Amino acid sequence: MAIKSETITDAETLRERYQIEREKRLRNDGPDQYIEPTGRFAHLLEDPYIEITNREPRKDEVTVAIIGGGFAGLCAGARLKEAGITDVAIIESGGDVGGVWYWNRYPGAMCDTAAMVYLPLLEETNYFPSAKYVQGHEIHAHAQRIAETFNLYEGALLSTSVEEARWNESINRWVIKTNRGDELKAQFLAMGTGPMHNPKLPGIPGIEEFTGHMFHTARWDYEYTGGDRTGSPMERLSDKRVGIIGTGATAVQCIPHLSATAGDLYVFQRTPSSVDIRDNRPLTDEDFSDLQAGWQREWLINFATLQSGGFADKDLVQDGWTDIAIRIRNRIIARMQDTPGLDLQDVWLDAFSESDDEKMNEIRARVNTIVNDETTAESLKPWYRQLCKRPCFHDEYLQAFNNPHTHLIDTDGKGVELIDETGVWANGQHYELDCIVLASGFEVHIVHTAHYETYGKHSESLNDHWDGGMKSLHGINVNGFPNLFILGLAQGGSLVANVTHNFSESASAIAAMISGCLEKGYEVLEPTAEAESKWVDRLEVQDRGFLANCTPGYYNNEGHTTSDRDLFSTARFPEGSVAFFDYLSDWVSDGEFEGISFS
Repeated sequence: MAIKSETITDAETLRERYQIEREKRLRNDGPDQYIEPTGRFAHLLEDPYIEITNREPRKDEVTVAIIGGGFAGLCAGARLKEAGITDVAIIESGGDVGGVWYWNRYPGAMCDTAAMVYLPLLEETNYFPSAKYVQGHEIHAHAQRIAETFNLYEGALLSTSVEEARWNESINRWVIKTNRGDELKAQFLAMGTGPMHNPKLPGIPGIEEFTGHMFHTARWDYEYTGGDRTGSPMERLSDKRVGIIGTGATAVQCIPHLSATAGDLYVFQRTPSSVDIRDNRPLTDEDFSDLQAGWQREWLINFATLQSGGFADKDLVQDGWTDIAIRIRNRIIARMQDTPGLDLQDVWLDAFSESDDEKMNEIRARVNTIVNDETTAESLKPWYRQLCKRPCFHDEYLQAFNNPHTHLIDTDGKGVELIDETGVWANGQHYELDCIVLASGFEVHIVHTAHYETYGKHSESLNDHWDGGMKSLHGINVNGFPNLFILGLAQGGSLVANVTHNFSESASAIAAMISGCLEKGYEVLEPTAEAESKWVDRLEVQDRGFLANCTPGYYNNEGHTTSDRDLFSTARFPEGSVAFFDYLSDWVSDGEFEGISFS
């Protein structure tokens, strides 16, 4: 067992250490260090899981077209069907629904938010998760279950990519063109392309030169490794020297599986992940015995309340996400009771800082209790605030480094230097490899983004319309783009710890707006410019200070200054996610849809 290093309890000293580690990892190229999947990696944009068959292009009309068959699109489709709108067509580039859970099939893939709140529409599909955290194949199966329950496969265009969506003012319809010759007309268009939909590649010099086997975790090659997505041993790696580049959330999940099967595994680390206890367990009938109708929304609101810094009598989820929220809450209560009249904002900031320091010290101490080699243990300790990078939760990751055939190659923030024909260069040393696994993740966008162009009134593109920053009503509707709806995170609840909750709430609002429009005999709805402007003025621009001092990553644009445009685009409801969800529910229940013009 490693000898425990001294725990830093002094806040100023801790900040200094964080700053040193941050500066080690700053790069001039920032987000440009990643490259598009072209050439050898063009297959990352293809579908290896299904054989695409020819079909006749669709030239007909539907009431609602939904772009994206992940949980965002499925939630929208389900709520529309519940509202009696049956003429719905999902357009999805994958060969099946599921979104990121269709594409991600690497060993160990799991949700890192408790399944009881992460999986949407559990009550509606009468399904209970098998465990507190479920594997990717179960998540994908749930996406299929939603599609089957609400008959969303009917009329779906799978293995189909949108090339353009254009509003035709003469007929008041959206015209959607695809790569398969479709020219589908839709009265309403909902876009649920999700925050993670395109694999990204590290721009390491020589990445195209490697003559061994190489693949990205987004397209795991089980033909080469053996095994399957359910966790069967990858027996074909037993005599292989495998290198994995990246130690983020994806790598944390798949490294234990590689460690158990590879002849030798080399883990190339730039920045260690924060890895807390997951404590996963199977769920039994006892866990569900006392659930009453409406239980999932109760759990969702409870989780979101704690995540938003609010107060709840009970922590229903009880996981790593809510742990720090409870600590902050308890500190605030104690201080306000001890010293009445204190400024709540100041108390909250102090409570947040102290709770974060406490938690990160615990996470670093946990490494010492698990990892045997002292040098390796020190290299695996994260020196940054918890929410600077996506927190990870796992009970086998750190243990993998006790395997004598698993080698941590810590680059002290520099990253891999070069890839050549036979392997990887790091820290001036060459590592000969048979296989390289790229665990560099997906492009992550809080603001809606897509690999097609959307044209509204007067043929203005959405990209041009948002050139100075996102403008919307509730993060859902956009002035100048009639009958268009966006399912995302920005300018609304912005609940990043449970993205599917955002989709569910927005989907309910979208279904209500569309059914209200149809019931009133109108053809078109659009937010007024005045309502949109008032909404945007109401939002709170994200604090530049916290993330600016964080270790580089996708949360803070790889350590580069975030533009005013991007900050504006990620603005959120100032009272927090729960307050936004309540506001949106009240706005819908009122039935007037204030700020929306119908014609």
